[in-house]
Amino acid sequence: MPVTFRPARVDELQRVQELVVGSINDLTERRGFGAMASVRPPVFQLFSFNEDPGGFWTAEDAGEIVGSAFSWVCGDLWFLAELFIAPRLQGSGIGQELLRRTLRHADQAGARTRALITFTFNTVSQGLYVRHGMFPRLPVTMFSADRKTLPNVAPGPRVEFRRAQAAGPDLAALAAIDMSALGVSRERHHGFLLNDPAMTGFLLREGDDCIGYAYLASTGHVGPLAVTRRDAMGPAFAAALRIAAQGESNQVSAFLPGSCESALAVAAEHRMRITFPLVLASNHEFGDWRRYLPRNPGFM
Repeated sequence: MPVTFRPARVDELQRVQELVVGSINDLTERRGFGAMASVRPPVFQLFSFNEDPGGFWTAEDAGEIVGSAFSWVCGDLWFLAELFIAPRLQGSGIGQELLRRTLRHADQAGARTRALITFTFNTVSQGLYVRHGMFPRLPVTMFSADRKTLPNVAPGPRVEFRRAQAAGPDLAALAAIDMSALGVSRERHHGFLLNDPAMTGFLLREGDDCIGYAYLASTGHVGPLAVTRRDAMGPAFAAALRIAAQGESNQVSAFLPGSCESALAVAAEHRMRITFPLVLASNHEFGDWRRYLPRNPGFM
């Protein structure tokens, strides 16, 4: 029986995450990084599905989910959050067909910018994206450190932070920062993060000026983080690490773009280690990646 392709159903999002985790771990183990992913509730996927189910597609073989694609749209940006195939069927054309279908999501939304973040060593998938006009643009590296090594992180000059609220003024400020740094407003995504009990959002201030925001997960992960100007990134990231150092997670981590030298310098100064490499691909350059740190490859 041939593989069939259809829109995904909300009741199978958890099963899809099991496929995603299995595919990621198969790839990272073969590349010597060991198993990196674990199955978690599909919280962001469910939020995105309820907002816009048009970006969700499933490949099925005899009742078994063997492939999945998930994309979201925000303003002019279409972002491919997930495209994974069961290891035994990789190279069979399923990825090509799923990508073709999910790209309709971009067309229907009129999104001119198309982007994704994938593992640098995922060369087969990168070839597929290149054939669809999304070229490797920027390395994005995950750094991590033992939280106990971070208490001496010095705050940036006059950088203060306060909890952000999922209400009008704070949401407007967060959206304005993203519009400045990325060219799109992610107000709905900020609403999602601020209502996630596992996340805490902060607005960063320098005197009377709001210079950016930072999120900290209960796992010790920093991001997303964005600033209003490039020279604020170093102090802002140092402040975020200082917040993380006060938490309870054993590890602290962050995804740092290769062009964001000020954040990379802070990471190096505090001996954060490279965990694994990724790459941002897109159909054209967009955003100022010296002013934005992604949350993860799916959320951006």
